Amino acid sequence: MLAERGVTVSHEAIRLWCNKFGPHYAKRLKRKHRGYGDTFYIDEVFIKIGGKQQYLW
Repeated sequence: MLAERGVTVSHEAIRLWCNKFGPHYAKRLKRKHRGYGDTFYIDEVFIKIGGKQQYLW
């Protein structure tokens, strides 16, 4: 998205951004998790497709 806007960003800048904001983002996701079990995986998603709830992993 940044490249589309003409912004050049190094891999190091992205790594530093992840180190700075990643823990806060993960904490927010865990706080919103409603407790479907004792394990939380960020790559698991429930979405509605055609009115039916689907599980994506």
